[in-house]
Amino acid sequence: MNVLVVEDERNLADAIVRILSDAGYNAEAVYDGTSGLTSAKSGLYDAVILDVMLPGMNGYDVVHEMRRADISTPVLMLTALNSTEDKVEGLDSGADDYMTKPFDAPELLARLRAVTRRKGEVMIDEIKFADLTLDLTTHDLSCGDKKIHLSGKEFELMRMLMSASSRVISKQDLLTRVWGADAEASENSVEAYISFLRKKLAHVGSKVQITTLRMLGYRLELFED
Repeated sequence: MNVLVVEDERNLADAIVRILSDAGYNAEAVYDGTSGLTSAKSGLYDAVILDVMLPGMNGYDVVHEMRRADISTPVLMLTALNSTEDKVEGLDSGADDYMTKPFDAPELLARLRAVTRRKGEVMIDEIKFADLTLDLTTHDLSCGDKKIHLSGKEFELMRMLMSASSRVISKQDLLTRVWGADAEASENSVEAYISFLRKKLAHVGSKVQITTLRMLGYRLELFED
């Protein structure tokens, strides 16, 4: 599971990342609210651990803007603000849970498991984008009556692109998420699999294309006749 940590105290943020990594999560940190919102809207993360007092944009505004953008990723607020009013504001902004500092690592992990379980109560078995449907169980990509099976890496790449909707995902993000941060694969691997996916989109007759934005990455776009 991929977890985003948004915390401006870098030592604390890095410590939380280590706690999560030791527990088997893929965790990354950003250190301001604006970057946190951009990352949370990328479609790359399964949960967010979010501070309140952040430069650029406070945590309440971050989660509020996430929910306005229909981003349902579970959010665990982790902050030194411990009044009842602060907790109510956090939960009313759209957070799934609210935990105060200082904290114990086992409780943090337990609360993270709890908020992700609650999301899991509504089982999502497919993702849609324009005329495309990706079956998360069978790994089949379909457009109308035409269907084609995706390999493991093709599926993960398409899942990320469709989850991000029309937002750009960098080549490095795709490489890290699909092949792993420690993998020996290069960016050429991403380019090769994007080529495979383009051929499969053409095979099912989709009007969706994977667009390359030079120096930025890839996104899905719908091209009408």
